[in-house]
Amino acid sequence: MGKIGIFAKNDDVMTKKERAQIIMTELEKCFPEVEIPLDHSSPYELLVAVALSAQTTDKKVNEVTPALFKVANTPEKMAALEVSEIKELIKEIGLSNTKAKNLKLMAQQLVERHQSEVPNNYNDLENLAGVGHKTASVVMSQAFGIPAFPVDTHIHRLLTQWKITSGKNVAETEKDAKKIFPKNKWNKLHIQIILYGRAYSPARGKGKDYLTPLLFG
Repeated sequence: MGKIGIFAKNDDVMTKKERAQIIMTELEKCFPEVEIPLDHSSPYELLVAVALSAQTTDKKVNEVTPALFKVANTPEKMAALEVSEIKELIKEIGLSNTKAKNLKLMAQQLVERHQSEVPNNYNDLENLAGVGHKTASVVMSQAFGIPAFPVDTHIHRLLTQWKITSGKNVAETEKDAKKIFPKNKWNKLHIQIILYGRAYSPARGKGKDYLTPLLFG
């Protein structure tokens, strides 16, 4: 039997639930303690950092935010800045024009609608400027401890590769992940998958991915 046959046979024998259990077990061995990769010291700083991370590496965001937060670490302080001042502080980040406008408007919205507090529900979060579902999910899970399963490119790619999802889109991947993984594991597991992708299975270049062979042959 050729290699393709072996992969197909193993995939048939091992159920999705069994693969999910192996994934959780192995990731717990690799990353027993996790921290969100974006540096922050408050829910507002986390919200800003995640909003800045779109199409930008976490490393670059962490290089830029110290200077930004030194000047504006609260909605009131951010709202008081001109868009041009914010843009200058985040100019090394991709889409800095749009992100600077969104950060100012988001800060104004937080001050006017939420007493300068970051809301802890999806509806209010996703109605803030520059905040989509993934950003809201990260804030819900990491700032407030509410179970969520934010899906980034690493998670989408790996869960497709591990046949936990069909990989049609990130919304479908999130739905499938929530079905198969226990709710009390979501907040830690999504970070573990991101860390595994970066360390063992990068999108570009060769990695040392051992989980995929373990799951499929």
